[in-house]
Amino acid sequence: MQLHNLLFIALAALPLAATAQTAAAPPGRLLASNCFQCHGTDGRGGFDKLTGESASEIYNELREMRAENKPGNIMNRHAAGYTDAQLKLIAEYFATRR
Repeated sequence: MQLHNLLFIALAALPLAATAQTAAAPPGRLLASNCFQCHGTDGRGGFDKLTGESASEIYNELREMRAENKPGNIMNRHAAGYTDAQLKLIAEYFATRR
């Protein structure tokens, strides 16, 4: 293939790359997917609504739950599986859902 053909193919692929980038999931969504069953994908459903809470409120609640040792509490078990950085991403994801 000649150089101008390669350049044409590369330039033609740019819009596809841009589309793939904009279709990417918001940060924290994959981590938060574990929460969707009880809290809904937008934080409005299930047992405890997260809509209206700030990221810092959600993050602090998750850290508190992780620190507590309540064997029968599902939230303690879920929160224990995440790092601080992951908890922040989850909290930011739910705080930005409207």
